[in-house]
Amino acid sequence: MEVEKEKEKEREREIEKEAGKEFDASLVPSAELAYLGDAVLEVLVRERIVKSERKKGERPSDMALMYVTAKAQSDAVARIEGLLTEEEEDVYRRGRNNYHTSNVPKSATVAQYRRATGLEALFGYLHLTGKKARAEELFKKAYGL
Repeated sequence: MEVEKEKEKEREREIEKEAGKEFDASLVPSAELAYLGDAVLEVLVRERIVKSERKKGERPSDMALMYVTAKAQSDAVARIEGLLTEEEEDVYRRGRNNYHTSNVPKSATVAQYRRATGLEALFGYLHLTGKKARAEELFKKAYGL
């Protein structure tokens, strides 16, 4: 019984120690940043659509295509490239350079797909670093909102 209590206390100390560690988002692989960033962008897009006025019969899923295709994301990158900080540019470049040609959709070029992946990595990074306001600002500028 005493051994179990000691093990439990040791585990609690380990958890407390881990909780006190600073998370370094720059160490997250760019593919994982893009994976998370895809979801972050999806939430921003859905929030935008839900808050917007729609014509009768206009489906939210159809509206989302204006934002989430590789081509749309590639075009969005062009609107914010000059606005990124050095740190954001580095994250974007890492994401853009980490791609798999087997994943490129037929509706996009390799270059468009790479830029879109870089954008997703950037938004994943902004989310992990708690920069929600910056993500929203870049989202609005990227899509001309």
